[in-house]
Amino acid sequence: MSYTPRILVFAGSTRTGSFNKQLALAAHRLVQEAGAEATYLDLRDLQLPLYDGDLEAAEGLPAGARRFKELLKSHDGFLIASPEYNSSVTAVLKNAIDWASRSEGDEGSLVAFSGKVAALVSASPGALGGLRGLVHLRSILGNIQVLVIPQQLAVSQAHAAFGEDGNLVDARQQSTLTAIAKSLVETTARLNK
Repeated sequence: MSYTPRILVFAGSTRTGSFNKQLALAAHRLVQEAGAEATYLDLRDLQLPLYDGDLEAAEGLPAGARRFKELLKSHDGFLIASPEYNSSVTAVLKNAIDWASRSEGDEGSLVAFSGKVAALVSASPGALGGLRGLVHLRSILGNIQVLVIPQQLAVSQAHAAFGEDGNLVDARQQSTLTAIAKSLVETTARLNK
């Protein structure tokens, strides 16, 4: 691999102790091992207000939205660990995407997303592991011109899924997460030759 892709890794949760933050951190290490330059972001650090067109018109993008958008623009791909809230994505994740999708000045539409590659994973205490939320996230990202790789992982029983080393205790799940990280890095590298 001659091109070293830059991958932004984040979870769609702000909760301290979030299972999806744990999964994102495990994936972050694997993305680095697969040969990418990886950046981990905690969405809590952005302190984003709810999207409001009047606020945008009056003040432009808030500082956190601008920071998130610049991170998305400066990376070739994303690995998102997305919790499932009521069979869909979290409000904090959708809100971040909505802010970052806004154009500023002369820039084109969807500059933070168009042509990027993403991988999706989730973790939940429930039996489906957050799978239903990934369906919605895949649709949202596809509609804003992100290529989402087909492999995904939904970790059920997340309260017992992680070892003290931060990795998944189930060998098959850990192997799947490794394969997803590798596929994301390889796909992103091929598309950015």
